[in-house]
Amino acid sequence: MKNLSTSSSRSLIRSSSRRLESGLETLLFAGRWLMAPVYVGLVVILAAVAIKFIEETVLTIPFVLSMQERDLVMLVLSLIDLALLGNLVLMVAFAGYENFVSKMHSRAEHEDRPDWMGYIDFSGLKLKVLGSIVAISAIHLLRTFMNVAQLEKDDVGWQLAIHLGFVISGVLLAWMDRLSAQPHGKRTTESPG
Repeated sequence: MKNLSTSSSRSLIRSSSRRLESGLETLLFAGRWLMAPVYVGLVVILAAVAIKFIEETVLTIPFVLSMQERDLVMLVLSLIDLALLGNLVLMVAFAGYENFVSKMHSRAEHEDRPDWMGYIDFSGLKLKVLGSIVAISAIHLLRTFMNVAQLEKDDVGWQLAIHLGFVISGVLLAWMDRLSAQPHGKRTTESPG
């Protein structure tokens, strides 16, 4: 009689444990939707970047003919900087939503759907984001070099060091991702001999 009671208690505990586990997993899975407003917020930020791009273009185009070449280059770099920033925000919003919230089924067959959508994983997203940051940093550094006479050498040195930090981080991240993607048996290098 005691064995039957013990067996029944164990079964009840296992059943309760499974229900608790199932409820917790359901809650965690549903929690991914808390990120959806973040990605909507990124679309709002993208609109702000687009507005700033249009503002800068509209306000400076009338003066293009009277601009010096140096000022025109600075304008173009500024517009490229905003375009890269917009691409970065869009990429994070799309890939983040698809990787962490839900697939975009309603637009899966749309002719304008970017080729990378649905195929970029978190690792690829990290590399693309860091690549965009390096490109934005390079544009800022180019702007700095165009005005190097007006800046303090320490400021230029810090900007160069920060840019190199981004570049080295990107190389190391790509290297780590490559190492983690290789099968365990192929990581070791054979010793010559």
